[in-house]
Amino acid sequence: MSKCPTCGQESADPANFCPHCGASLAKMTGDTTRVIPAVVEEFHLEELGAEDANAVEALPVGSALLLVLKGGVAGARFLVDADLVTVGRHPRCDIFLDDVTVSRHHARFTRKGDQFWVADENSLNGTYVNGDLIDGPVALKRGDEVQVGKFRMVFFCGQD
Repeated sequence: MSKCPTCGQESADPANFCPHCGASLAKMTGDTTRVIPAVVEEFHLEELGAEDANAVEALPVGSALLLVLKGGVAGARFLVDADLVTVGRHPRCDIFLDDVTVSRHHARFTRKGDQFWVADENSLNGTYVNGDLIDGPVALKRGDEVQVGKFRMVFFCGQD
């Protein structure tokens, strides 16, 4: 009998993921398999199209925008305007990224005041910020690149 560390649900069957919430039940040994490497292509803010640049400039303080540069929904925009925004392949995630390189509950964005943070949710492929694999919450600033699975996104926050 194992107990999910996320939701507390007990499961009689040995499994790698909780059948209730999808959280990983694997014991972390320090050795993880990463399938998707970080993308090392640089993005420059000047590369934004006029429509995206206008959307970024129109952001109110306390909200943020993720622009997808690469992935199945390249060109998509995701508004981050709540204290907690979840990202994953699970249909109930706030940002739904439908690709096998994305875990069901992959990452989360949190807002504390006017500062946004991103953290990995123990995903298989990890979450990267500016090409670096993160292992805890990372504060984001305007222009940071966040990679979730094969999706590369640029983070913009509203400014005064």
